[in-house]
Amino acid sequence: MKKYIIVLVAAFFFILKSDFAQVKPFRLGFKLAPNLAWITPDSKDYKADGSVIGFSWGFISDFSLTENYFFETGFNVCYINGKLKYPDEQIISDDTVTGALKRKYNLRYLEIPLTLKMRTNKFGSFAFYGLIGLGSSFNIRAKAKDEFTYDTGSIEGSTDTDDDIKNDIKFMKESLIVGLGFEFFIDNSTSIIAGISFNNGFTNILKGENNVDPNIEQKAIPHYFEFNLGVIF
Repeated sequence: MKKYIIVLVAAFFFILKSDFAQVKPFRLGFKLAPNLAWITPDSKDYKADGSVIGFSWGFISDFSLTENYFFETGFNVCYINGKLKYPDEQIISDDTVTGALKRKYNLRYLEIPLTLKMRTNKFGSFAFYGLIGLGSSFNIRAKAKDEFTYDTGSIEGSTDTDDDIKNDIKFMKESLIVGLGFEFFIDNSTSIIAGISFNNGFTNILKGENNVDPNIEQKAIPHYFEFNLGVIF
C-alpha cells in the first residue's frame, strides 16, 4: 500500500513538472502605451482643470510562478500630464499681484511596477489576463506651462511662461496598478499583448505651500488610464 501511494505521488509530480516545463520560466518584452492623465487636487481653492494625453514606453519581465500565474515587473518611462487651477501671487511691473494660475504639468517618471499577472488557458491563439500590483515612480523631469490672469481693479492682464518646476515636485510617488488585456500567441512563447490599465496614485506629488495663503499645503494626486501594446518573447 505504501509503495502504491509513493508511485501515485511520484506520478502526480511528474505530470505537474511536465506541464510546467512547457512554460518558459522567464519572458522579456517591450511596450508602448498612450495614456490619458489627470491630477486630483486635495487643497483648498485648488481645482482640476482637465485631462491631458501622454504616453509611456518600457520593458516587461514575466517570471513564471505556475502555468497561469506570473510575477511581472520591468521599468517604464512615463510622460504624465495634467492641469490645475489655483490662487497665485506674481510680480508684475515691480508690483505683487494676486490672481489665478492655470498650470499644465508635464511630468516624466521612471516607474518600477511590481504586479501579479493572472492568465487564462489559451483559446486557440488567444489568452486573456488580469493584473494587479503596485508601482513605485521616480521623478526625472518636471516642466509646466503657466497662464497667470489677474485683475487689480484698474488693470487686467495675463502672462504665459514655461517653467522648470522640478523643485516643486516630490521625487517619489506610489500607485496602485490594475489592468486587463489579452495575448495573441505567434508561437509557444512569443505573443503580442494589448490591454488597458488604470494607474491610481495615492501619494501627494506637490511640495510646499500656496504663496497667497501659506496655511494651504499644496497636495495633488495623479491618475491615468494607459492603453498598452507590446511584444513579449
